[in-house]
Amino acid sequence: MGHAQNLVTVRCAGTRSSALRKLEIAVPFLRFRALICTPRLGSLVTELCAWPTSSPLRHASLVFLTLLAIGTRLPIAQAEEDIRVSGYLQASAVRISTELPEPVGSQSWMEYRLQNRLNVSWYATSDLTFNWQMRTRLFAGDLVRDFPQYVESIATDDGLVDLSWTVAQRDNWVLQHVPDRLYAEWNRGDWDISIGRQRVNWGVNMITNPNDIFNIYSFYDFDYPERPGSDAIRIQRHLDFTSRIEVAVSPARELRDSVFAALYAFDLRGYDVQIISGYYRDRFTVGAGWAGDFRGAGIKGETMLYRDIDSQEGIRGTNAIVSTSVDYMFENGLFVVAEILYNREGGRDEFTLLGEQLSPDNPSFSTYQATTQLRYSISPLLEGSLAAIWYPDESAVFISPALTWSLAQDIDLRILGQFFTGSDDSVFGNAGNLLTASLTYNF
Repeated sequence: MGHAQNLVTVRCAGTRSSALRKLEIAVPFLRFRALICTPRLGSLVTELCAWPTSSPLRHASLVFLTLLAIGTRLPIAQAEEDIRVSGYLQASAVRISTELPEPVGSQSWMEYRLQNRLNVSWYATSDLTFNWQMRTRLFAGDLVRDFPQYVESIATDDGLVDLSWTVAQRDNWVLQHVPDRLYAEWNRGDWDISIGRQRVNWGVNMITNPNDIFNIYSFYDFDYPERPGSDAIRIQRHLDFTSRIEVAVSPARELRDSVFAALYAFDLRGYDVQIISGYYRDRFTVGAGWAGDFRGAGIKGETMLYRDIDSQEGIRGTNAIVSTSVDYMFENGLFVVAEILYNREGGRDEFTLLGEQLSPDNPSFSTYQATTQLRYSISPLLEGSLAAIWYPDESAVFISPALTWSLAQDIDLRILGQFFTGSDDSVFGNAGNLLTASLTYNF
């Protein structure tokens, strides 16, 4: 809805501000007030060293504060006016149902989630910014109790440094914390350099992004609007108003799983064009993206080609991915996006709702995919949307309606459904359906 996450300035002049009280209520176990109000960096480091040595958060915090100390000689107390905090608290209920072959038959599961999103930025100087963003989530219900692999997927951190932290776990609930942004950003003149866990966003389309080779997102992920990041070094050089050169490197624990690439963006007859070339997890890759306007309609597209470095006999070593889309805003406020995707190696032998992961070199569950998404403001306080995906080679359809209602300032209620239907031979035939309701408070 129109209520964006409000920025809150945290001040520590003698009394605790309302923003700080919100911060302490939102994440009391993080003892985050130390970061805001400790007058000297040395005192804060001493306090962090008292945390359990097994805590990934302890190590991440110490690394973050080391970067702060290197980046500026000013004590934290002198930078209070330049700290910004935002985020949200969200409570949701999720119901998943599926129709499995006999003798199992119909099955359903309930899950309850509490999520705290916290975004912290420190503008250390006019050129240097430090960003720390984190997710703390409580999962409770049938899925945690019945599927151990589901809990493992929640705790998975594929970054160079595993920052995931299982705070507590019982038979039917788990509390999980992970920083998904932790990076320093330096901007001066035509140069932008960022180091750490960040989002390297090269995608152009609004639904499927083959150009996002560093951190692709899933269109089916309904409660992660921030989208995942990656541990990377990103260097940008702006040549002029419409062109730039980028180089990004995302090292992995195993060298062959690393990703590095270069991007050149420029203007071509009114269209924004980008060319990409690099290495993706033991595969060479090259591609392009474009975006422009035709009679008021947005025209976008992305394409990528992957080729294995070490080909294996009997296995196709290349994959071609192409997606193109059109978006248009009608005079009555109806916004429409239509996209067609071709993924030569797309398709699955089986599919499980909430259990499938996409990758940049295989970003779809079928070879062909046609998607349409509609958004319309029914009233100033109520917005509706409808997404539909057709998988022609699977004889299946995905439909996702949603309603978002602004109950009060900074409080939204959202109801969303995800429904799969397909032929008996389709992997989507018993993929499952999902219905969720969430209440979100933005601060």
